[in-house]
Amino acid sequence: MTETDLEEIRKLLDAAESKIRQVKSKIFANEINKKVVMINSESDDDSVHGFFDGEQMIGTDKKKYSVPPNYASKSKLVVGDKLKLSVSEDGKFLFKQIGPVERKNLIGTLEMLEDGNWQVNVNGKIYKVLLASVTYYKGKHNDQVSVVVPADQESEWATLDNVL
Repeated sequence: MTETDLEEIRKLLDAAESKIRQVKSKIFANEINKKVVMINSESDDDSVHGFFDGEQMIGTDKKKYSVPPNYASKSKLVVGDKLKLSVSEDGKFLFKQIGPVERKNLIGTLEMLEDGNWQVNVNGKIYKVLLASVTYYKGKHNDQVSVVVPADQESEWATLDNVL
């Protein structure tokens, strides 16, 4: 095989991986929406219930609420965790984890991307991780890390558990 052939194969693989990620993202969004509908009737006060998607809470009202990255990191929120959002009288958002999903731990390599975002490579499977978690654990490019992911569903996001 020539270098040109190898480069073309690499480009095709990159494109295929990108499409697979897009499909998984759509499937995951659909799963979250189903769960949101299931808990829609559970809210008995002025709070909003929803599920963590890796960065935000998708509420029963179908709105997205920004979860502070430091809270998500320190609480080790995992995609699919059930959250409750209350708004205080002064307008402050207060999140509380009320239903953790089943979890599994994995070991991978921390990688910094050119755009400054971080990911973890677990045997070729790529997971996004929050910058706040990397900063909190003082992670560096190529560090071996422990991450937590949902046990029973596909996820683009992992929660950084520790630097090994």
